[in-house]
Amino acid sequence: MTESDPTVEWHRLDVADLAIGHVKTVVVGGRALAVTRTDDGYGVLDNRCPHQNGPLGEGHIENGCLICPWHGYEYHPLTGQPPEGYGDTATVFSSDVRQDGLHVALPVRVHQPTLMDQMVDVMTDWGVDTVFGMVGHSNLGLADAMRRAEEAGRLTYIGIRHEGAGAFAASAYAKLTGRPAACFAIAGPGATNLLTGLWDAKVDRVPILALTGQVNTQVLGPGAFQEIPTAAAFEAVAEWSQTVLRPENAPELMALAIKHAVVTRDVGHLILPNDTQEMAGLESPPETPVLGRIAAAEIAPPESDLAAAAELLAAADRPVIIVGHGAREHRDEVIALAERIDAPIITTFKAKGLVSDGHPLGCGVLGRSGTPVGSAVMGRSDALLVLGASFSNHTGISKNKPTIQVDFDRMVLGKFHPVDIPLWGEIGRTVADLCTRLEPIERPEQRADIARRWESWREEKRRRSRLIDGEGRMHPARLFEALNSLVPADAVLPVDVGNNTYAFGHYFECTGRQDVIMSGYLGSIGFALPAALGAAVAVDGSRRVVSISGDGGLGQYLADFTTAVKYSLPIVHIVMNNDELAKISREQIGELRPVWHTSLVNPDFAAYADLCGGAGFRVDSGDQLDEVLAAALAVTDRPVLVEVRTSGRWV
Repeated sequence: MTESDPTVEWHRLDVADLAIGHVKTVVVGGRALAVTRTDDGYGVLDNRCPHQNGPLGEGHIENGCLICPWHGYEYHPLTGQPPEGYGDTATVFSSDVRQDGLHVALPVRVHQPTLMDQMVDVMTDWGVDTVFGMVGHSNLGLADAMRRAEEAGRLTYIGIRHEGAGAFAASAYAKLTGRPAACFAIAGPGATNLLTGLWDAKVDRVPILALTGQVNTQVLGPGAFQEIPTAAAFEAVAEWSQTVLRPENAPELMALAIKHAVVTRDVGHLILPNDTQEMAGLESPPETPVLGRIAAAEIAPPESDLAAAAELLAAADRPVIIVGHGAREHRDEVIALAERIDAPIITTFKAKGLVSDGHPLGCGVLGRSGTPVGSAVMGRSDALLVLGASFSNHTGISKNKPTIQVDFDRMVLGKFHPVDIPLWGEIGRTVADLCTRLEPIERPEQRADIARRWESWREEKRRRSRLIDGEGRMHPARLFEALNSLVPADAVLPVDVGNNTYAFGHYFECTGRQDVIMSGYLGSIGFALPAALGAAVAVDGSRRVVSISGDGGLGQYLADFTTAVKYSLPIVHIVMNNDELAKISREQIGELRPVWHTSLVNPDFAAYADLCGGAGFRVDSGDQLDEVLAAALAVTDRPVLVEVRTSGRWV
């Protein structure tokens, strides 16, 4: 073999420190090599043991043989030959000791598209350009394809610390943008860690793609290491789930997974065994274009139903519009209809922020997490137009008013009780059609009533903001009073679950075009910080992301603050610290039970943020709030954690 041989490349190896009788792993030329040194000289073997790919460079030399650290297989350190009677032979590479050290000849590597490359091509062609995941031994083939897509500028990959955080981040990305992101995990525990975040996406009806590794097909079934029946584990959460076994239909399976996620607003899932991930690409991969595969969503209800709905609204003296999360993408159409007929707008908690609380027709949130304004206005109404809401108990939409319900899902219409006019259609299209059928009308008394009720509630909020509990901790109303004046009008606000959530619903007033995202129907504690990661990637610096949680919720995924540091995601996370699971304490008290095991031992969150490479701030009293929060929001080059000592007595 000569230097002029075009099929090989010579590489110098850094092995000056390798003593006789030892072995060392060296990575060069895109390969991992096991380099040995004996009295007979150097040997260079492929680092992968031919038995089960064990790392030969982590083994040792004994009785003249290189011993694999996994299963004790033996190989001659220079020739790679096994003892007589054994069939496995390690791959050996030609080497040469020169004046400047040891050199090795490696075959020139020309990358040929793999099956995973072709599947990732389909994924990005179908619009999934963001993945939150963890690379591991049973997803390395797919990970390598994602790496190449990232290098080509077609993919953003965020490596998280816990797969559950990855699924929540992908769910939040979809809630904010309406487009699916992917979450990515290994077989077994990595896959099961995704389930909570996937359920969050499923029950809140947003698209998400889950990609999970699996053990080799040759050991699938008997119970290999980290093998679980993944398809069965995902059966309830995934709208569509398939195992990729053959190259012929693999690209189509990726297209179908994304199509199911987008069209049904649900979970699409692919299981990829290890050996499938190592398959060569198809010589002529099938075309899988989006065009012609997904129909337009702007469907309208039947003419007769639209006419009946318009007639009911026109006849009402005090019509009210109630909007849920399903109407989030259509705020402009909703506000245009409300202004045309002077109808107050109330939102569900999941839709908080869809209309500004400063809008003269905005009445805030309805239900347990809402304000007296929304409840009172609904109580006085004589017709309800309900858009993209599901009539949950938490929201408390009246069942005793003439009601028009609009939703893209026929099963949601009249799901819990009959409504007067169920309209099956896309919300933006349906609202626009209703707007053209209704004559403009002014109701100044409605606007005046809304303004009076807001002033009364704001005075009550000011009173509560001055309260201090017996331990000197501020009422949560004080925190949100400060945030009301400081958070940008286009901010994204991920919120958690617990007393902090109720307090946010009661006291924070949304302005401008802020977006609030939460774990709605699942109500999963720990959502806010991972959701902030997903939101920050989605907005890519164009908007501030300010997330809010309690100390219990933050503790669930606290390590993923370092993910924000790693990727320089400029989130501002506010933790309301009361040293307990205060919502559970209140529930125990409410049911006349002793308060039991709800106290928490917390770190100094601000110091933790600094140690991680972020910026930490701490607020102990209400008079510090405005100055500290302003300073925190001024930090834009790294993530921020603001610890605010609030009382757990009040929401």
